[in-house]
Amino acid sequence: MPEDPARPLLELKSIRKDFGGLRAVDDVSLDVPKGAIVGLIGPNGSGKSTLINLIARATNLSAGQVLFNGENISDLASDEVFRRGIARGYQEPALYFKMTVLDNVLLPVKDQRGEQPWYAPWRRYWQGDEAAHAQTAVDVLAQVQLLQHYDTLASDLSGGQMKLLEIARCLMGRPELLLLDEPTAGVAPKLAYEIFQQIARLRDDHGITLLIVEHRLEILFDFADYVYVMHLGNLLAQGKVDDIASDATVREVYFGD
Repeated sequence: MPEDPARPLLELKSIRKDFGGLRAVDDVSLDVPKGAIVGLIGPNGSGKSTLINLIARATNLSAGQVLFNGENISDLASDEVFRRGIARGYQEPALYFKMTVLDNVLLPVKDQRGEQPWYAPWRRYWQGDEAAHAQTAVDVLAQVQLLQHYDTLASDLSGGQMKLLEIARCLMGRPELLLLDEPTAGVAPKLAYEIFQQIARLRDDHGITLLIVEHRLEILFDFADYVYVMHLGNLLAQGKVDDIASDATVREVYFGD
């Protein structure tokens, strides 16, 4: 079936998540167009990170559907979702801290011939692939300005560099959709802005679509094409940046105006 250019890359249909008697996400529906940078904002506890986990299939839905490229992925395991083109970052970088920067980036490569038991004993079948993956990793690290740290242990990076390393690792999985959960949390303002500049380049240079949870609205609003606002598990508002910034209900929820 040919791809429908009008269909969003990601569609959430009446998503719900219950934790016992607590409803963390309540009947949320939203679309993420291909090639867009979409912000997902809201006060702490509004359900944003839970929604990201539901999309990435890190936790199971209570109700609703997640569609990616028109396919219902609601019942897939997280590794299958990754293989289909969805990668995600975490609030706290989920790195292997006793491994080097380069080794961390090489971990998510898909379809490595050397990992297949019928090829692994025969170096000649996979050494060319390994060299190609290493070159790709070098290119990705250069893109996020971490190449000079390729042999540094992940534990020795700064907080901002760890965020960039996690983005680089996501890129090695060749995602169509990148889910980022507070990519600038705990990062100095100048580096936070540079991280978003890197994010924008991913969209512009590689066509990657991004759904980003972020509390630093002054930075997010400089880069987002569209914004969804969550509050108490519900979708409170949605629209272009200027519309959200001037929305009286959103301002009351965030700032008590």
